[in-house]
Amino acid sequence: MAEKPCKVCNFTRQNFYGLAAPSLGQLKIKGSEVLGFSPGASVSVVLEDDGTIMKDEAYFLCLPSNTKFMLLCDGEVWRPAKKYDGGTAWLSRESVDVVTDMVDNVSGVEPWHSLAHQLKQDLASIILMSEADLQSLVDAPCADLASVLGFPDQKTQDLQDTLQRVLDRREEERQSKELLQLYLKVVEKERGQTLQQEGQPVQDERDGMEVDGASGFSSRTLLVLKGRASPEMRLSNEELQEVLKQGVESLMDVLDWDRERTTDLVQACEGELNKRLQQVQALQSLSAHSQRSKSTSAESREEEPQTKRHK
Repeated sequence: MAEKPCKVCNFTRQNFYGLAAPSLGQLKIKGSEVLGFSPGASVSVVLEDDGTIMKDEAYFLCLPSNTKFMLLCDGEVWRPAKKYDGGTAWLSRESVDVVTDMVDNVSGVEPWHSLAHQLKQDLASIILMSEADLQSLVDAPCADLASVLGFPDQKTQDLQDTLQRVLDRREEERQSKELLQLYLKVVEKERGQTLQQEGQPVQDERDGMEVDGASGFSSRTLLVLKGRASPEMRLSNEELQEVLKQGVESLMDVLDWDRERTTDLVQACEGELNKRLQQVQALQSLSAHSQRSKSTSAESREEEPQTKRHK
């Protein structure tokens, strides 16, 4: 029986050792020797990346060469490779005993695995992911995520950094939205009597928002433009387009601002809208690149058997 090249480690993942074993039983024996386990120790074998328990010889033989296995003695439990204790990539035996109850429920593949495979198929799918999904990808071990995505480590780290910035920005936008809502409530309450004296405002049939008949802007848009710093960050794409459509001259009358201040606002709105469009185009480009890479890989696999037959 041919021997299969493998890599083994203990639960700390401090060191990996290469060996060749023809069967699962021999893997246990040889792995126990190189890892320094006592001869009479009860040893179990799991896949290092997801903790799958290895008991079937046929399954072992189906795995690719250089698969990483973790050998566990009594009382040791597989855990995903995450950073603990100030950034160390392994856990001492004492710390494992302390957190056993936190991870005993781990079974099968980590949630980020399926998300990573989804990204590998189509990078643009990241738009539809929830914040919990994004956080799961950020928290995933960079090396393991890179292996699933087929990316270099540095590119994967850049991806995780970008996702973290997206999460940070969403949190900032959420807080800003909450503050804006509080501000709007106070302003609307103060303006209530004045609005009643001036008559009922026009209702926008598209979204039910109050629209000023003279300016064409909703009351919310006007309040954002007049009362907040960097208003372009808090406007929707439709609102940004409406600002650009009105132009500097019209906005000067609506906001009662001078030309310089109004021009700066319009330019900021135009820049923000262009940035959002570029982000969408970048995601579409990444998606197209991912699809081309998949097609190229598939063609290479199809051509390889033909080359061998020619030889």
